[in-house]
Amino acid sequence: MRKRRLGAGRVSGSVIAALIIGCCVGALADWQLRENGPPRPVRPAAPAIAPSEPVITQAGPARPSPPPPAADSISLPPLDVPPIEELARRGLRLPIDSMDPEPLKGAFEQRRGGGTRAHEAVDILAPRNTPVHAVENGTIVKLFLSKAGGKTIYQFDPSGRFCYYYAHLERYADGIREGQSVSRSDVIGYVGTSGNAPPNTPHLHFAIFQLTSAHHWWQGTPIDPYPVFTGAAR
Repeated sequence: MRKRRLGAGRVSGSVIAALIIGCCVGALADWQLRENGPPRPVRPAAPAIAPSEPVITQAGPARPSPPPPAADSISLPPLDVPPIEELARRGLRLPIDSMDPEPLKGAFEQRRGGGTRAHEAVDILAPRNTPVHAVENGTIVKLFLSKAGGKTIYQFDPSGRFCYYYAHLERYADGIREGQSVSRSDVIGYVGTSGNAPPNTPHLHFAIFQLTSAHHWWQGTPIDPYPVFTGAAR
């Protein structure tokens, strides 16, 4: 009888130790996300061709967006269609009204962190509290507050293969919540300077990720928004 009790004690102790380790790993991952934003996938190093200071584009003349695709029209493309080309064919809506996407060219590869990393996103200058629109139908999967991005939104596309990332928001739109379905053009937030954005330079930091097979909102391969918005891949 004593041997059985001792054996049960050892099993119970192992379970408790595993739970403690799991909690510590989860807490560490959450801290890293809030300090540094979503982890960046490994990419080949690119030459430093731009200054380390952020280059932010100025909103220009209004440019009409293509009509939205039907919610049930998104289907998996042939395997040989590059992600940029697929998204360009969808005609994503511009996240900020009256913005000109042309100045976004090259912003994706600009160097940041003293030249140690690529930007892998675009910055769109706009007045504080300018509405930010969903670029496509989809689902709000995460509302996240981080040291780098400030108030952020992660939105999945209808196929669950791509994630749209909106950062440095002043505030969220009323009623926005995780798990909510949104339609193209819905206002989901407002331009601001939260996170590490310059306090006197409100802008939207926008990025696109191709999700991994695990479909984690914080993991993916970055995609240049410029050819997506301009249809340059077509």
